[in-house]
Amino acid sequence: MMRFLPNTLKLCTRTLNVRYASTASQEFVKVSNNGGVREITLCHQSTRNSLSMAMMNALHKDLVKDPDDTELRCIVLSAEGKIWSAGHNLKELQANDSAYRNEVFQKITDIILDIQKLPVPVIAKVNGMAAAAGCQLVASCDIIVASDKSTFSTPGASVGVFCNTPGVAIGRVMSRPKSAYMLMTGLPITSQEAYVAGLVTKVVAEKDLDDTIDEITRAIKSKSRAVISLGKQFYYEQLNLPLKDAYKCGQSKMMENLELDDCKEGLSSFIEKRHPVWKHKA
Repeated sequence: MMRFLPNTLKLCTRTLNVRYASTASQEFVKVSNNGGVREITLCHQSTRNSLSMAMMNALHKDLVKDPDDTELRCIVLSAEGKIWSAGHNLKELQANDSAYRNEVFQKITDIILDIQKLPVPVIAKVNGMAAAAGCQLVASCDIIVASDKSTFSTPGASVGVFCNTPGVAIGRVMSRPKSAYMLMTGLPITSQEAYVAGLVTKVVAEKDLDDTIDEITRAIKSKSRAVISLGKQFYYEQLNLPLKDAYKCGQSKMMENLELDDCKEGLSSFIEKRHPVWKHKA
């Protein structure tokens, strides 16, 4: 049973009820489920898909819905329009309300931490500009596929707000000089530059983006959900360990993996030269 952060599903009712009382979540995201793939699409183009509190609440709700459903195999985050996401809604941050501002930053943190805790891979499908907290969200996904028309930036300093929290995300996947360049100049980089710098997994022509996502999701679905879940959890745990400790823990995790029913099935199917029949349960 997956357990998420204690406050991850809590709506920020104090201010949210005042500012967004009449707003339905459907106005911010669209959700489709197809063959084990849940695609969550940001669809509030009038605000450049900005990560307002209402947008983040809608996104978070659908992101962590039914995490233990074995039918769910991966999640794709996409967006409508030429702007994947422009980042936080600056109008929400302008008011002198420290408590509310903190809720905004905590909400994006909760979303990102839950992406790592989810038992299935989360894929960012980017076809446009991802800026500031939008870039932070992209960088925090397990796999990032971008079209050749996409760009990435952290331009907050241009309006007096240094992208401190986006810097946490990009600084963990990119080289220091390149992430510092983005943060300190605010200048955008192309998807190809993002790929070279380690921000993006794969760059494809815009016309090939859907097919590439389908290829990746098919590859994920061909594996055991239980094995992918175990592996994803340990992958992120070991990143923070010293090398020697990581290998020691990795050895224990390999032993745990070998005890899974799906691992036993996989080894048997390999020896017997047949396709495995997964149960997808730990």
